[in-house]
Amino acid sequence: MKAGVAHFPTTYSMPPSELGPALEDHGYESIWVAEHSHIPTSRESRWPGGDTLPQNYYDTHDPFVWLTALAGHTTDLLLGTGICLVVQRDPIHTAKQAASLDQLSGGRFQFGVGAGWNAEEMADHGTPFEGRFKLMRERVAAITEMWTADTPEYHGDRVDLPPMTINPKPLQDPHPPIHVGGSYPGGARRAVEWGNGWIPIPGRGEGTLAEQIAHLRSMAADAGRDPHSIEVSIYFAPADPATLVEYAEAGVDRVAFNLPSVAGDDAITTLAAGMAALTSAGLR
Repeated sequence: MKAGVAHFPTTYSMPPSELGPALEDHGYESIWVAEHSHIPTSRESRWPGGDTLPQNYYDTHDPFVWLTALAGHTTDLLLGTGICLVVQRDPIHTAKQAASLDQLSGGRFQFGVGAGWNAEEMADHGTPFEGRFKLMRERVAAITEMWTADTPEYHGDRVDLPPMTINPKPLQDPHPPIHVGGSYPGGARRAVEWGNGWIPIPGRGEGTLAEQIAHLRSMAADAGRDPHSIEVSIYFAPADPATLVEYAEAGVDRVAFNLPSVAGDDAITTLAAGMAALTSAGLR
């Protein structure tokens, strides 16, 4: 099973110069960093994780800037957004930032995307909460076009871009993998329709995780896709051997352990615990 970490990078987290080597030394293959541009003080949207929004949601760095810094201190580590809130971002700038990161990292960028949950945050970017999934689809499609076409253009209901020249292109061919965040069944359906991976939220949606993944594979086959070409990644996976075995049996391809926004020995202890749990589960 592939092993990564899910992380909110902040000023009080382990800096990239230390975290990058520590991740590779412990055997991790990827890191997935969160994004929130800001948190409005008028927020009424309920955080899906509970009643109190953790401080690191307020404090997280820009993911592309931080991952570029991390790229300079790593060699093989995959660098993922987990997730990029594309409904709050200009697609032209995002296409260029992502392609630049992929080039500068030697082709290691993973594009995790999602529509988000904070309606007030979206509103500050001029994005209505209703219809955000359609907007996400069109912006990702436009970004993909800008990555792959010599003279890209895109004409949708929500995104309309004239022919243009935009460089650099990503190093990966045809483009960095697109991992679609979202609970079952909508997230799974969108991953099959236009993604290379799915990031489910265990415990949400109908059925067990194993049933959800089986349905994902079935939908992929029905769509004429290789059922196993869509990677399934679990963010904030517990460092619990029994749970990891359940995930493996369900068909999970990657677990990303929660790396809190901490530094020093606290961060190193967390990294070691994740790999120890995988070893105990017989998955490493």
